[in-house]
Amino acid sequence: MSDFSHILGVKFNNVTYEEAIDILLSFLRENKCHCVFTPNPEIVMEARKDLEFMRILNDAELVVPDGIGVVIASRFSKEKLKERVAGFDLVQGLFDRIKDKDYSVYFWGGAPRVAMEAKFNMEKKYSGLKIIGVNDGYFDANKEKLIIDDIKNKKPDVLLVGLGAPKQEKLIARYKNQLPVKVCIGVGGSFDVMSGRVKRAPKIFMRFGLEWLYRLLCQPSRFFRMLKLPMFLLAVLKKKFFG
Repeated sequence: MSDFSHILGVKFNNVTYEEAIDILLSFLRENKCHCVFTPNPEIVMEARKDLEFMRILNDAELVVPDGIGVVIASRFSKEKLKERVAGFDLVQGLFDRIKDKDYSVYFWGGAPRVAMEAKFNMEKKYSGLKIIGVNDGYFDANKEKLIIDDIKNKKPDVLLVGLGAPKQEKLIARYKNQLPVKVCIGVGGSFDVMSGRVKRAPKIFMRFGLEWLYRLLCQPSRFFRMLKLPMFLLAVLKKKFFG
């Protein structure tokens, strides 16, 4: 089996959740910055329109499918993805594995106070986890420079950036060669969940790949965003049968 599956131009690492965790741990043992992204169908569709974004995703050291739609789409490609690897679960698994080790984490993103609330909850949940810095996702050019300087001074091993796609991926790509960080992960709205302000779907929804339906039921305003999922699957079928 190939190490990669290509979905509408985006290259996904063909790994299980456990394999992805092991890869992250191997990154922490290397003295360089590794970019980790977790595209869902909506992000793949955005990358099709934005070649810079597509290049950034494909240059990353680890790209995993955060969305059952991507896994379903892989059935129409040469290599089927082994399973969904949700970005939130990936980060939680990493926290669990490094909580008793000498690694540090930095949170950047979310609304004011959200990252701080997420820090409090994660340090409580994973006793021993070292979160050494937080900043929210509201900043201008001057504050951006101050945040980058703060990251450089604190030297975290893991930087989580939750600014939404493609902003977070482009920011990580812009600074990855300047930062003393070993792993940079784009985490979207994960700080909202870590803070407790947003609840994840019940396990029954996640078991059947229906997290998107739960979010739609909770937030009907997401309806037009959700239309990108059938558009994504139609694009996959078109590529499969018409090239």
